[in-house]
Amino acid sequence: MADELEFQGHAYRSSSNTLVLTKAEAIKAFNSSAGRVIYKKPIHLWDNATNNLTDFITHFSFSLSFDKDSKYMPGDGFTFFLAPNSSLPPLPTADTNVIASSSGQFLGLFDNKTGTNAGENQAVAVEFDTYSNDGEDPKYRHVGIDVNAIISVKEVQWDINGTNEVKGDVQVSYNSSTKDLSVFLIYVDGTKGSETLSLSYRVDLRNKLPECVNIGFSASTGWSFEFHSILSWNFSSSLEIRNSETGTNSSLVNSNNSKQNKGLVVGLVVGTSALIGCLVMILLVLKKKRNRSPDASMDEDFERETGPKKFSYAELVRATNNFNAEMKLGEGGFGGVYRGFLSDRKLDIAVKRISEGSKQGKKEYKAEVKIISQLRHRNLVKLVGWCHKKRELLLVYEFMPNGSLDSHLFKDKTLLTWKVRYNIALGLVSALLYLHEEWEQCVVHRDIKYSNVMLDSSFQTKLGDFGLAKLVEHEQGAEITEVLAGTKGYMAPEYAVNGKASKESDVYSFGVVALEIACGRRAVEPSAGQGKVILVDWVRELYGQGMLREAIDPRLTSTENFDEKQVEHLMVVGLWCVHPDYNRRPSMREVMHVLRFEAQLLVIPSKISLPTFALPPDASVLEISSSAAGSSSKSTMFSTDASPASSLLHSC
Repeated sequence: MADELEFQGHAYRSSSNTLVLTKAEAIKAFNSSAGRVIYKKPIHLWDNATNNLTDFITHFSFSLSFDKDSKYMPGDGFTFFLAPNSSLPPLPTADTNVIASSSGQFLGLFDNKTGTNAGENQAVAVEFDTYSNDGEDPKYRHVGIDVNAIISVKEVQWDINGTNEVKGDVQVSYNSSTKDLSVFLIYVDGTKGSETLSLSYRVDLRNKLPECVNIGFSASTGWSFEFHSILSWNFSSSLEIRNSETGTNSSLVNSNNSKQNKGLVVGLVVGTSALIGCLVMILLVLKKKRNRSPDASMDEDFERETGPKKFSYAELVRATNNFNAEMKLGEGGFGGVYRGFLSDRKLDIAVKRISEGSKQGKKEYKAEVKIISQLRHRNLVKLVGWCHKKRELLLVYEFMPNGSLDSHLFKDKTLLTWKVRYNIALGLVSALLYLHEEWEQCVVHRDIKYSNVMLDSSFQTKLGDFGLAKLVEHEQGAEITEVLAGTKGYMAPEYAVNGKASKESDVYSFGVVALEIACGRRAVEPSAGQGKVILVDWVRELYGQGMLREAIDPRLTSTENFDEKQVEHLMVVGLWCVHPDYNRRPSMREVMHVLRFEAQLLVIPSKISLPTFALPPDASVLEISSSAAGSSSKSTMFSTDASPASSLLHSC
């Protein structure tokens, strides 16, 4: 690793193997100091031939020490940066007392003559600024994102007192799909305890930086002394470059042909135990004594499975900053989901914390671990581990950077192009085909809906939430369930009435999601106009009138790669899947063949007679109680022998 790092200015490697960025002591006659540590090998940020842009993620831990006796405030701070080495201002050698042009407020990265002019620089950085300079700086210490200038385009206040040592752990990531550069920081400032902050800024790096850049750290001081140390560092990047001569993919610049990895991993792991120990002592006091818990038999059952591991409660408390509200990703029917980071594994995770208020919590928890632990498919969310202790039920998953499907379809997070949407639909089909037909037993998911369709960094489908899933033999028909479970609006009619969960009821739910993808609206829109509240009924009616195109999400038609024939296929397949008679619905294998244009598209009758599902002869209205997702609700379905599809009101 030593040969891969270049030390510039006053930066050096300490005897304890940390990276020190500025002078190690305050010199009264000369305080200004500047230094940089650069990874020598250029990182391929984007590909000019294809215009593809990389995703990257880096984690590092740091320590800041201050001169408590100085009459000046501590300063000035440090950065993590991406920039071509040749574009950076020169730094004086370590054995001189020449003041660098990038010292003080320019953080060792920008020249004092051009540092505020974005048109004369090529550097994108995250700055940790400990001194508020007169002029463009905000009136507080801050963490900011810099784009080709020392003036931050986005910043948040960093509440440190400047009298104690500060230690922190940082994640910086870039999503090439959304163009979001995101920063997350956990830090400890003296006796204040652990605190967090985060910020994000949307920037297309292709417009700001050349194809190849260097990565590294810079720091500087002004009239005051500040000691900057990098304790650990990990960086990973994934960009496949097409070799025009060989026709093969290369993921790295200057990578060896023998390397088969798809991303660059730069690892510097030094002094991590000190930081982790500091955070652990502040967050909680661990009990040394291990007693056999009442859940020991459940442990034994889980540990028979391969893959996911058992985590201690302390590990997950540490990873989520004690389940800090700022780490919360969302709230589901069984509890909250928190973002976390496993320092020892350098892994981002999502921790599902099943609430005590969930009546079926332990049952769903056991089902999820037992079932998903055995499943292996590219379109299923990966279960990393589990924990049950202190009356807590916790599930640990791989973190999905792009969240769930609904955040993009309905919340304007990102406008998904048609190509991305169609691939999401195909990924969901692939996942359900595996569950229904390709694994050793048939897995009935029972809760297919937009919020359980997760998206990874490349917007690939990852189906999650197996808390309601059931295992049945492949030859077995519908399963009669004692308690209705699932989400209203996605339940097949026969399931809502008779409690028959089956592959066919999963197919119905997929059909609803398929229509949501094509139409860009929810299964139920109470505020929609007359005849449009129930998505399935509205699309079915338009199809019968030969006006199916009217249901297409209007935002799609102007996007790249819009394919009207594919849209029509997905919508008609969706209508086929939501046929009221479960015997008339396709299998997921048939769905896959049609969506891949390997089979002819079915012509759906414009008028469909609806079964009554064996309702009591003297009852026109049946009240259904649902205790799914830990809450009780009631809905009403009307039985009718009339033929118009809209005469059946869905349980929504």
